[in-house]
Amino acid sequence: MANLGTTYMGVELRNPIVAAASSLTSSLDTIQQLERVGAGAIVINSLFEEEIELERMQFEEDLTAFDNLHPEMIRVFPELEHGGPKEHLLYVKKAKRRAGIPVFASLNAVHRETWIDYAIQLADTGVDGLELNFYATPTEFGVEAATIEAEQVAIVREVAQAVSIPVSVKLSAFYTNPLHVIHRLKEAGAAGFVLFNRFFQPDIDPEREEPAFPLNLSEEGDYGLSLRFTGLLYGRLTGDICCNTGVFTGLDVVKLILAGATCVQVASTLYKNQIVHLGTMVDELDDWMDRKGYGELAEFRGKLSQEQSHDPWAYTRAQYVRLLLRPDPLGG
Repeated sequence: MANLGTTYMGVELRNPIVAAASSLTSSLDTIQQLERVGAGAIVINSLFEEEIELERMQFEEDLTAFDNLHPEMIRVFPELEHGGPKEHLLYVKKAKRRAGIPVFASLNAVHRETWIDYAIQLADTGVDGLELNFYATPTEFGVEAATIEAEQVAIVREVAQAVSIPVSVKLSAFYTNPLHVIHRLKEAGAAGFVLFNRFFQPDIDPEREEPAFPLNLSEEGDYGLSLRFTGLLYGRLTGDICCNTGVFTGLDVVKLILAGATCVQVASTLYKNQIVHLGTMVDELDDWMDRKGYGELAEFRGKLSQEQSHDPWAYTRAQYVRLLLRPDPLGG
């Protein structure tokens, strides 16, 4: 049996398959299931500042709903206030205490001050690392891309300086040059990069003529963009790369490690194929390594990255041109 162990941001993992932040990591029961079937680590479902603010607004509305009925109503609950992130922080502490594998916290904030404050509070729970989710839908024409990027770099720098645990950044691919942004974030203190975040998109119900919000899970093979940029980054970046989106099988894991990934994150495949499938992925990775004669992940990590591949053009636009030059581009 091969040694599947790896090190992600200085944290030892028994294998490179990490359960991504999702509802599956929002329960102590499912966390224990993930550990039993072989997860190398887990990322706790994200602490969302927007969710806390919405809950706070609803709390204030409920608290003052009947104030106009009688003057004394305003003194019924004079000391009550919303708990903010306390409930989530308590859960993260319990998860870390209960789990026998590394636990990473996840944060998605809005305001610069809140990023720092919540990051410190999450780090104090005892987690092994912190994942910052950078994604916001632009709604203003006047905000330049450089302004958004500079703010994200500043947040990483301040968070990395404020906490003693390693910090990773989960990014979207919606940058003109992701390589440049990742390089700047690395210089600011990020120890790892999760490529790439998958976002739920809105839809419209044409019969009811109302917005709809379907659960859009990844499909097998959606890892292509992550693989491309992992292959471009490997050997040129000192931080660890964790691939995300569309990782469904053990052979998908093999492909991404060949491109240069330190580890992968999975969620959609666990929803579609049940939690036990994670163990199958571990077995598939192990079987492939045995069949190929690899004893360690490091022996083939980055073997097919742009830096080490005999065909470095595979990661560039030439790949598209090559496809068009085939007699039958669809391979029929």
